[in-house]
Amino acid sequence: MPIREFSDEEYQGRFITESRINNNALQQALDIRKYEIDHYWKRATYFWTFIAATLAGFVAIQTSSSTAKTDLSVLLCSLGIVFSFGWLCVNRGSKYWQENWEKHVDMLEDNINGPLYKVLLSRAKPKGIKEVSVHLLTGPSPISVSKINQIISLFITIVWIGLLVYSLPPFDLKAPLNFYYVFLILMTVITCTGFITIARTYSGGYWHSATIRTSSINNQARE
Repeated sequence: MPIREFSDEEYQGRFITESRINNNALQQALDIRKYEIDHYWKRATYFWTFIAATLAGFVAIQTSSSTAKTDLSVLLCSLGIVFSFGWLCVNRGSKYWQENWEKHVDMLEDNINGPLYKVLLSRAKPKGIKEVSVHLLTGPSPISVSKINQIISLFITIVWIGLLVYSLPPFDLKAPLNFYYVFLILMTVITCTGFITIARTYSGGYWHSATIRTSSINNQARE
């Protein structure tokens, strides 16, 4: 069986019962969680760079009088869709692993730091019109930054799809089939589909094979 259920009792026995293992596991979970958060924003910057460059190219093409204006616009829109949808999938994947390690911290912290990550401290409720107004304008709010990023990336993906529809020539059944447009759109759909199918994290079991190269001294072999 490639995967199996992992009970609370087994988790306690594997990671929490022994103090040294508990402490090391908590530190490891905190470090990997920090790593995931740091790289979450680095990945976002990476995609923003490509999306911004693609959008700048699209705007430049739209204001030009190039004879290949439509062809280039469709190409850039296809790139924009792939980058934007890829960014959305990367956001979701990063959040998945970040939450995994946050859940480990929740499980491991009690005997080491106490329930630090599970205790939420918040401001007292505002009183009066002035305090309520200030709170609504500048106060903290339990809004997920990662979910906002996902919504933005989804919005940009939809915008690129709209720009692609805008850039394509008017639909005409009598017009000859443009294989260039068909190829670009088909590759865009296949690539985006691959993000949510082929690129999914493998969740099965792992079976390893190994070899080792033997080495020894044999002085007689030189004679």
